[in-house]
Amino acid sequence: MSSSHSSSDTAAGPSVSVVVIAYNDAGLVGEAVSSALAQGPVVAEVIAVDDASSDGTAGVLDELAAAHPRLRVLHRTENSGGCGTPRNDGIAAATAPYVLFLDSDDVLPPGAAEALVRAAEEHRAPVTVGACVRRELPEGREVPWMPGLYTPGDVIERPADRPELVRDTLCVNKLYERAFLEKHGIRFPDGRFVYEDFVFTSRVLAAGPRIAVIGDLVYVWHVRRSAARVSISLDRKDVGNWRSRVEAHRTASRTLAAASPELGRACQVKFLDYDLRMYLRELGRDPEYRAAWWALTRAYLAGFDPADIAAAPARARWAAGVLAAAETPPGDVERLMRFAAEPARLLPPYARDAAGAPVWSAELPVPLDGLDALPVAELPVTVDAEPAGAGAVRLRVRDLYGRLAGAGPQTVQLSFPPRAGGDPVLLRPVELRAAADGDGWSAEVPFRPAALAAEGRRRGLRGMQAWDVRVGVRCADGSSLHTSLRPLGGLLRRRALPSSRYGVLLAQPYRTAAGALAVRLAPGAGGALTFVRNRLDRARTRRSR
Repeated sequence: MSSSHSSSDTAAGPSVSVVVIAYNDAGLVGEAVSSALAQGPVVAEVIAVDDASSDGTAGVLDELAAAHPRLRVLHRTENSGGCGTPRNDGIAAATAPYVLFLDSDDVLPPGAAEALVRAAEEHRAPVTVGACVRRELPEGREVPWMPGLYTPGDVIERPADRPELVRDTLCVNKLYERAFLEKHGIRFPDGRFVYEDFVFTSRVLAAGPRIAVIGDLVYVWHVRRSAARVSISLDRKDVGNWRSRVEAHRTASRTLAAASPELGRACQVKFLDYDLRMYLRELGRDPEYRAAWWALTRAYLAGFDPADIAAAPARARWAAGVLAAAETPPGDVERLMRFAAEPARLLPPYARDAAGAPVWSAELPVPLDGLDALPVAELPVTVDAEPAGAGAVRLRVRDLYGRLAGAGPQTVQLSFPPRAGGDPVLLRPVELRAAADGDGWSAEVPFRPAALAAEGRRRGLRGMQAWDVRVGVRCADGSSLHTSLRPLGGLLRRRALPSSRYGVLLAQPYRTAAGALAVRLAPGAGGALTFVRNRLDRARTRRSR
């Protein structure tokens, strides 16, 4: 395709083929297809590829196609086992100048295609990227995908100028010029290739396209963790998922390194700082899984260039160092899991080597190189929380090899971000004092669940409320850090509290998968019933897996 279209042409004529892939998703695919058709006349066609579904997906698509001339349905006779082959089928069938991808359980927000095409035409960009959010269902909480990676309005002349772009491995938040894909022979891996996005995106970046960036929301990625059949990327019940991710990364890394040393190194750093830490913090307690995961990861990291590891952030280097130093999962593997969480927390004890330098532990003296250079905001500080009588918690801010002491901690401030999304509830800062035993600093902070529940209700939260708990530490030198809390003692005990507004308030502090403190509040009998029902639903989900 020649890039001769103007912005006025874009508004007047159809320009986009939207490729929707589906497999056994009869209940959701209609919403996805409808969101593509609703983009308006800029969408020339919607190509839905049914990957030999065994439910009613094919019928749903055929019925929609009968009512919407712009919808074409391709029926595969054999299931491909992955997402790559049906997407390739869609590319081959596409006739419009641009291609946009959509999964059957996600949606395109209104105006997405139009905004992408306008930018592509204006900047003669073979690739245009917009904002994406992960929408957690059924709660509806939205988490931006890769915030801060792109600057709206930017035009990136070549990917090697922005090596950090390798962190965005999604194919669905981007518009592609079809002629560009054809010229470079860019396709997805075929068959049951998990994380096919990694490879496709690496091939796109390796081809060196100009990339236009818009600030518009162009994709809503639905995350259904409690679904009976979770998505391939969320299906991490055995080590096979991690093996697939490693293989996809290996292929992507080689592709990028062959095109640009900068992109190749950035891909390796991304694996250490993102993929590795994500799976570490979800390592779980199954000893067989841990052992298999550990062996696979050590073998893969052994092939990394030391310069690539040295280029990674400190916390990624330290985690890789622990893996290299221990042939099997160490006794403090759960400490490593907490360190890999976000925000990172390095739990005590804190060991030093014979020369007095900080190391991971006495058993694994991995140097914590670069600790002295970390700004206070990035220190993996641990803050403990335990009961301090009725209506208060005692916080203990742990020092980290003297780094925090140098900044002079002065106050702590609790905040409660609602897990459903929204602004946090902030409490007043409380002065810190040196702990009586000399180990860090402590303060007693009011914690009144009834007041928090009332604020939640004022904000429109009904039934059971779920809140994360965060803490901010401000220091004398003007620096500050924000982290989560480690619950200790009897803090996780459920309490039924009298409430003048609700009659009774059920408060359940709990430990998240990352080991951080959070709290559920069930105001009144209705809220308590919701709390019990949710617990039963979670128990059933765990048993089904």
